[in-house]
Amino acid sequence: MSSNFLAPAEIAEAAAKSGEDKANSSILKLLVLGFLAGAFIAMGFILDIRVTASLPEQWGSLKSLIGGAVFPIGLMFVIIAGGELLTGNMMTVPLALHKKRVKISGLIYNWVFVLIGNFLGSIFMAGLGIWSQVLSADPYKSATIALATSKATLAFGPTIASAIGCNWLVCLAVWMALGSKDIISKIFAIWFPVMAFVAIGFQHVVANMFIIPAAIWLGADISWGQAIVEWCGAFIGNAIGGWLFVGVAYYLTYLRGRSKAGATDVSEEQSTGATL
Repeated sequence: MSSNFLAPAEIAEAAAKSGEDKANSSILKLLVLGFLAGAFIAMGFILDIRVTASLPEQWGSLKSLIGGAVFPIGLMFVIIAGGELLTGNMMTVPLALHKKRVKISGLIYNWVFVLIGNFLGSIFMAGLGIWSQVLSADPYKSATIALATSKATLAFGPTIASAIGCNWLVCLAVWMALGSKDIISKIFAIWFPVMAFVAIGFQHVVANMFIIPAAIWLGADISWGQAIVEWCGAFIGNAIGGWLFVGVAYYLTYLRGRSKAGATDVSEEQSTGATL
């Protein structure tokens, strides 16, 4: 009996195949889809700011929950409409690497050009948000500066730790979306993990490539040197979270020792509780 979702072992195969395809994509494709993904994540962040900036401070963490509830639209666009997001590729391409479907040079190639595309899309939306006056007046301006300052002034070690938690959740969202066969299922698979990382306040390198430049252009007391250090910490942590805690964990569980075809007895996986 067919279902509308894949078993975890099937998701692992789909993720490795996706990583292989990504590592073999053209530079133009990576840059264009990378630009779109950076812009999409920034759109989600702008929506978060516009929805929460005017909420009363007395609401406390409820503001973070509301912002987290609207932010996932960015990853929905990436997964469903199409995009190349560095943080998701920190899980899929390493899976293909461990399956020996790509070389380390293919991983570096993908990450470099997707990172460039994501950065261009992010700063484009930062400029557009200010030029359109969506972010240039209070309370949105103050909220943007406060958010960016909290990220740029976080110590390097805690930034890495926070970014690990972020991409653990983001890659689980990507993982579950890969296992979903219809759009509604993909939306819910994406929504809750991304909402969690935003509500918690974890560090996402691509989102931060939008918020920090936007704040600098709005007059925040943040230097570009601080921005680069923050992005480096977020990059390292995101790579660990996606590669180690999702990619390696599920490679060891579902893919290690399997053939390239990776045939899976789904009924056996489900009957033994391996999908839980």
